[in-house]
Amino acid sequence: MKDGSAFLNETAHRIVDDMVRDAERLRIAVTEGSLGERLIDAGAKVQGSIEAGLKMAEASMGGLAGVSAVVDRALSKWPFGLEVRSSQPVLACLGSQYAGWNLSEDKYFAMGSGPARLLARVEPLFSTLPYRETASRSVVMLEASAPPPAAIVEKVSKATNLAPENLSFVYAPTQSLAGTVQIVARVLEVALHKANDLKFPLENIVDGIASAPIPAPHPDFMTAMGRTNDAIIYGGIAQFFVTGPADEARELAEKMPSRASRDYGQPFAQIFKQFNGDFYAIDPLLFSPAEVIVTALETGETFRKGGRDLDMLEKSLA
Repeated sequence: MKDGSAFLNETAHRIVDDMVRDAERLRIAVTEGSLGERLIDAGAKVQGSIEAGLKMAEASMGGLAGVSAVVDRALSKWPFGLEVRSSQPVLACLGSQYAGWNLSEDKYFAMGSGPARLLARVEPLFSTLPYRETASRSVVMLEASAPPPAAIVEKVSKATNLAPENLSFVYAPTQSLAGTVQIVARVLEVALHKANDLKFPLENIVDGIASAPIPAPHPDFMTAMGRTNDAIIYGGIAQFFVTGPADEARELAEKMPSRASRDYGQPFAQIFKQFNGDFYAIDPLLFSPAEVIVTALETGETFRKGGRDLDMLEKSLA
């Protein structure tokens, strides 16, 4: 992508415009906030839909990835999943989709994702992502059960240098259909984040595709969160196409699968409870797809490691 353009932000905004146009079909609600911001409820006080979740995922990646529902007969009880593919995976996933912007205020807690992060650039991650955008409007995705309060809107407005009326906030809780879908659609992003943690050169990752099963939503937050994480940790598959030495591709494949983590082997909700709800106490190496395939483009070699744990999936997603 050309540095300094507004591609991701403008494309995401167009996707959200389409969501607004199709609000009745998607079962979402559109309102205007106190500061003139556009608020889109995709699953908090409305039913929402799987399609709304797919649109949220596409917008969160700035239109740089295709997201679709697919059939996978290997899982007898959960044969439907998501497939995410991108020819700009680093920019789409880490530059835009990653929920890395802390947007909390008093009792309101949410992590922001979407292309507005490229404008704010307030996260340490952007020290390794030189790409920049200048946009006249933007989109923020929130995994939340309520719209952002005015203080959060003002925070985003100041950080992005955009007036509130040029900002759209799309939100849905983990327990909703749309929330479940857009979280599982991070399966490729989770793999890229793991690659970054492993110090693999991000510029060498030139294409990527990943998939994971769609679990059923659950009204209990802990159960819903556990299911979405387990869908990736025990059921996710990701393939990267990389440049550079084949030995580096092999090492990436060996270290990336979730089973390389010390905390692998239990449902995520149980792991979360063991660490007393401290997300950051969990081994970060756990957050990765179950199976990883890395293809070294310069030699044509492909390295496969890990594997889906079907028994754990059936136990977790039941």
